[in-house]
Amino acid sequence: MKIRHRTVRLQLAEPLRISRSTMAARDAVWLAVEHQGHRGYGEAVTSTYYGLDAATIERWLRDVASDLARCATPETALDALRAGELPAPGTPPAVTAAVESALLDLVGKRAGRPVHRLLGTPEAPSAATARTLGITSPRAAAEQAARLARQGFSVLKIKAGVPDPDDDLDRVLAVRNAAPHARLLLDPNGAWTPALADVLLPRYAALGVEAVEQPLAPGDPEALAGLAERSPLPVIADEDAVGEEDARRLAGRVHGINVKLAKCGGVTAALRIADLLAGTGTELMLGCLTASTLGLAPAVHLADRARWTDLDGHLLLAHDPWTGIGGTDGTVRAGRGPGLGVRPARRHRTTGTPAHGQETPQ
Repeated sequence: MKIRHRTVRLQLAEPLRISRSTMAARDAVWLAVEHQGHRGYGEAVTSTYYGLDAATIERWLRDVASDLARCATPETALDALRAGELPAPGTPPAVTAAVESALLDLVGKRAGRPVHRLLGTPEAPSAATARTLGITSPRAAAEQAARLARQGFSVLKIKAGVPDPDDDLDRVLAVRNAAPHARLLLDPNGAWTPALADVLLPRYAALGVEAVEQPLAPGDPEALAGLAERSPLPVIADEDAVGEEDARRLAGRVHGINVKLAKCGGVTAALRIADLLAGTGTELMLGCLTASTLGLAPAVHLADRARWTDLDGHLLLAHDPWTGIGGTDGTVRAGRGPGLGVRPARRHRTTGTPAHGQETPQ
């Protein structure tokens, strides 16, 4: 197998402000794996929160290249990844997810089958995705919400967690009035204390908010579970539920867990978490980091398994360098073509740097 990577800059259409930071752009590292004329692709994006910059991702990909080079075929490599035999212990979950994406894409193309069929789902999944509204003025939020509702979005996720809680309440009320039929999710990104959450959650329930994501600062899952027990609306764990062990600890104790492939380690890890949650009363949310269509595509092939779908990261970009999962009308759709079913947009090429001295495909 020939392996290479390339780093590109993803610019957001407008800066996205959340409770702990504001982001205007991020780097993405694309991984390409080639075998016998077929190529599979994956993407890992940088994240200050998870301590990943482009150089770190590239370094880990060079290490993974050595592991993959020892596998006879993409199919054996994918089996080894699913069995936990590669990549090496300590590999960041985002890198593992990108490698698995590339292998799934490549195996699907070799078999002439879309990824969702490789995973046992006959029909291409589709789902209404939440569309994120960053922290901004109530007027700007209302205008954006009205525009998104006209475009077909039925689920809106509102970022919260500013110092004055009334500012958040005013913004949610403005969105509710501008898009009265939309389902509303709220995400303070861990900005509240338990005492503040006890005061605010009934008020948001009265505004028709459907669920709240990670209201408390991460690091105390017991406090989050306690809040969920007394909350008047569903509480979804995000930053407190990174991997399988976190999910096991919170299963049956919170109303939902936001599974992001980049934080749990990819499709196989997400499916294990989904199986773990089944029957516990804790439902699955599929989330994402801001990334391109390539980065989101594997999760879209799982969209039929989730209670909540929040796969809008590609819609926040000024220009998405890949295409194939839709979303502009409020619905993401898995590609029906072989593999991930995505392709580069015209203005972008997918050539890049050979990983660990491997030949660059021509």
